[in-house]
Amino acid sequence: MSGQNTGETRRKRGVPEGLWARCPGCQATIFRKEAKRLLETCPECNYHWTLSAPERIEQTLDDGTFEEWDANLATADPLEFFDRKSYKERIQNERNSTGLREAVVTGCGRMGSVVGEKIVRLVERAGEQNLPLIIFSASGGARMHEGIISLMQMPKTSAAIAKFRSAGGLFISVLTNPTMGGVTASYASLGDVVFAEPGALIGFAGPRTITATIHAELPPGFQSSEFQLDHGFVDRIVKRQDMKSELARAIDYCRK
Repeated sequence: MSGQNTGETRRKRGVPEGLWARCPGCQATIFRKEAKRLLETCPECNYHWTLSAPERIEQTLDDGTFEEWDANLATADPLEFFDRKSYKERIQNERNSTGLREAVVTGCGRMGSVVGEKIVRLVERAGEQNLPLIIFSASGGARMHEGIISLMQMPKTSAAIAKFRSAGGLFISVLTNPTMGGVTASYASLGDVVFAEPGALIGFAGPRTITATIHAELPPGFQSSEFQLDHGFVDRIVKRQDMKSELARAIDYCRK
């Protein structure tokens, strides 16, 4: 096989591209259909691949029941940020790449039993319609390209959650990999129940930033969901295959 790359060899042997994938967790070669059957997790080590918003909705809600809210809200460019390319170009590239208009998708659906602004509107509508509120978070933090307009969403979303909870609303926060920065420092940490997926990175500043700042060695597994569970920051670690049933059980228990 010298001189041939694996992709070329597989094509010559009639093996379709994308049939196999290497797990970033254990480095095992995984049959893609098996990983998909397990909701994008590794059958060998339970590594959880990142999901898109549509994939998360498909896994969590009943087929055909999701109604998106505020789909037309879009980010602005208040700082007219520009380095090698404009912020508007970066946003458009991301939209083309993901097929999504914004980094947050909100809406309403049934389950078996402009980012900050969309979160606030989601919370308000959940309160108005007496619905349990579930937010899956996956973020590196607030968008610094949008300056104080982005940072102000931290207290704004936190205030909306506080108002929702004071009225008796149930908020379940699910932390996925990664949940960092201003998202962790605001609404993501304020759930009545806080779930986390296995192996998720959860914190404010990243481990490398902290190490460089305080010049100290961090504990093993620092900021992993398992570390946060041991230190009381999350209530439960839930495997992706169990997430839908655990959410339903939490809602039923808290609503009794």
